[in-house]
Amino acid sequence: MSTTIAPTITPRMIEDFALNGVLIVPGLFTEDEVATIKQGIDANLADPSPRFKVASTPQDPGKFVEDFCNWQRIPQFREIAFTSRAADVAWQLMGGDQVRLFHDHILVKEPGTKAVTPWHQDQPYYNVDGRMNCSMWAPVDPVSLESTLEFLAGSHRQGYLMPRSFMDNQAKWFPEGVLAELPEVEADRAAYDIRSWAMQPGDAVFFHMCTLHHAYGVPGTNRRRAFSLRFLGDDMVHAPRPWVTSPQFDGLEREIEAGHAMEHDLFPILRSASAPKG
Repeated sequence: MSTTIAPTITPRMIEDFALNGVLIVPGLFTEDEVATIKQGIDANLADPSPRFKVASTPQDPGKFVEDFCNWQRIPQFREIAFTSRAADVAWQLMGGDQVRLFHDHILVKEPGTKAVTPWHQDQPYYNVDGRMNCSMWAPVDPVSLESTLEFLAGSHRQGYLMPRSFMDNQAKWFPEGVLAELPEVEADRAAYDIRSWAMQPGDAVFFHMCTLHHAYGVPGTNRRRAFSLRFLGDDMVHAPRPWVTSPQFDGLEREIEAGHAMEHDLFPILRSASAPKG
């Protein structure tokens, strides 16, 4: 573990992240690190895990696929999680004494994919509670404004909103009526503070796990491969659910009690204020 803090992030950027729940960090990854991520994604696609899923319909002219939790078997993902500046940035944005890895996630939309990722928060689909967290999303292909992630600024301060299945809009997590519904952003986009950026390989966007976000498809001949890391801060605790979470950690409720820190080999500490220097 390292206690080195990346010089990229200013106090103003930290304030912006706290207020808006999202921050763009241009050029976070070096060319070598982008190449490493590409190699990891290729290895993952060639050998998918049991968590691999197709998130587009058979009728889609493209294809949208995802996979999760592969850092232990794909060395390129482990290298980026442990040694890149991503964890340093997360540490500064979250504050606190440590950064713990929650999971890695690849998201690949092939050319011509029409599948839309609907507006959603991430945290209600997870098995963790708490406020000190962030996700990092980094493309290894150029991403235009029409295919990039879009975020609703400040939405992370609303608490949990109703999570629904992406393909058929079903409430498969929290029961109907117990959480407020998401706003109809697409019905009146001009009424909302939507943040988005065209991105180049090496750029990364950081966002709170409760920040509403979405993405359109990938028209034309462009491929959109992206790698994500999810980070947990000091107050994040296990929240076992009576349903399948995304991703699912089978049997974890027998190893970590509800309300306890995520102290487990699956969730290693990447940065710590108590780690020895050198």
